[in-house]
Amino acid sequence: MVSVMPSHAIHVRCQARDEGWRCLVRVGDHPGATQHEVIVTSSDLARIAPPDTSVEALVEASFAFLLAREPPESILRSFELPIIGSYFPGYEADVRHRLAP
Repeated sequence: MVSVMPSHAIHVRCQARDEGWRCLVRVGDHPGATQHEVIVTSSDLARIAPPDTSVEALVEASFAFLLAREPPESILRSFELPIIGSYFPGYEADVRHRLAP
């Protein structure tokens, strides 16, 4: 039997800051929704995402990747985006594929 994670609404708001963005992410539309803070640098965006991809789209795709592998409660509350690759080595290639036109 294969366990499938339920789909979750992913809401992303990013603010520009030195060398990149601070993104606030809410997973879910219910009172128990989880909140996360993600730091993305300009070099992260350029390395991981296809050209002309917004930082919001990159973070949303990254959370879709994570949610396919673990429940929202297991996702770190605050992290720098590249840390995902430390836990899931195929992360960057997968997200690049998800964002490809």
